[in-house]
Amino acid sequence: MQGCVDQAPLLEQVKRDGTLSIITRNSATSYYLSPDEQPAGLEYELASLFAEHLGVELEVKIVNNLRDMFTQVARHDVHMAAAGLTITEQRKNWVRFTGPVQKVSQQIVYRMGKGKIKPQKVEDLYEKHLEVVAHSSHVERLQQLKVDYPGLRWTENDRLESEELLDLVKNELVDYIVIDSNELLINQHLYPQLAAAFDITKPEPVAWAFPLTDDTSLYDEANRFIEQIRADGTLDDVLERHYSHVQQFDHVGTFTFLEHVRTRLPLYEEAFKRAAVISDTDWLLLAAMGYQESHWNPDAVSPTGVRGLMMLTNRTARSLGVKDRRDPFESISGGARYIRILHDKLPESIEEPDRMWMAMASYNIGLGHLKDARNITKRRKGNVDKWVDVKDNLPLLRKRKWYRLTKYGYARGNEAVRYVENIRNYYEILHKHFSDQKEPIYIRNLPLIDAAAL
Repeated sequence: MQGCVDQAPLLEQVKRDGTLSIITRNSATSYYLSPDEQPAGLEYELASLFAEHLGVELEVKIVNNLRDMFTQVARHDVHMAAAGLTITEQRKNWVRFTGPVQKVSQQIVYRMGKGKIKPQKVEDLYEKHLEVVAHSSHVERLQQLKVDYPGLRWTENDRLESEELLDLVKNELVDYIVIDSNELLINQHLYPQLAAAFDITKPEPVAWAFPLTDDTSLYDEANRFIEQIRADGTLDDVLERHYSHVQQFDHVGTFTFLEHVRTRLPLYEEAFKRAAVISDTDWLLLAAMGYQESHWNPDAVSPTGVRGLMMLTNRTARSLGVKDRRDPFESISGGARYIRILHDKLPESIEEPDRMWMAMASYNIGLGHLKDARNITKRRKGNVDKWVDVKDNLPLLRKRKWYRLTKYGYARGNEAVRYVENIRNYYEILHKHFSDQKEPIYIRNLPLIDAAAL
């Protein structure tokens, strides 16, 4: 970049050059490549939306050292940093922060298990191996705590990112680490033996960083953009897609799931893959649904009479030509075709991934009840095509005040919400275990197919 040569305002330069350059870091909360090498991550998605807002292309630069990141922003090597950066007083000496895109707290993470003691306070960290990322806001916070807790000691790691430190705790190479709450949240289902012991900060704002310069045109536009996506609900949608399905974490359930991935899934993996081809659906998503339905148990049966690995009703099974619901291969094929039918019956105005989330809710609760929930969403001034809005209204189907206004009446809408969120969580774990899997089909705009052909 040569931003100081041209005297035109930086915002005009960016639009004229057609490129917005950002610097970020590899992490599940910032930027990473999906299995088919497509860029992804919350910060990447938000920066892409900003570039689209400006009408320019996004150029991404990756660094693994926070000091290098702030240095390159300060000397105008890039336009901005979008990397899950917490606003701190020390960092304000280097860069100018926008308004917050989210808030996180710093947490002490420990390994649970026999003989492990959960630390309760800062003094419990004395004479323990505590490790943090070098040049991070975590170091700044520990330096502040050391004033009141002189026995506090830690190691600063300049080779690993926060998420990589989780492996050190898991493998008992260190006792504790400090990590931001959102990073623990999005990774915890992969580390069921780890947990947050206590917070060492209140929730702190996370924002984009710009150079300290007299020309604030691009910075001002970024602030306007953040306010805009906050006001129109786009920011909530992005945060929901990245975090909501892991909000409710169950350590015991995750351990059980991982064991079943090892022992049960291999029995049905090929069946899920064949069904995925027929229904044009991600096989891992089908497998996640099967686990939510029956824990991959072909003999599962509910008190209401649904049975089999994909828990089909007798009526649905007949309509799909499934002769024996207890046959796991028939059940998987039928379940895959049924989710595709529901998916294609939804209005075309619903885009991915919201379309698939609503199709899965329909699989659980019925398409009629989903329509009722969308109508309630409309009454309450929500967006009927956004899962984040519809899922807030599904639980109202249990309340007489609302279900008496609907066509299909009472339903346990809260269970449908939990059903979808569990599947999303299982899917994320499966996706990590099968690294050769291509980008999830459900996040693309699927072509409609003739349900009768299924």
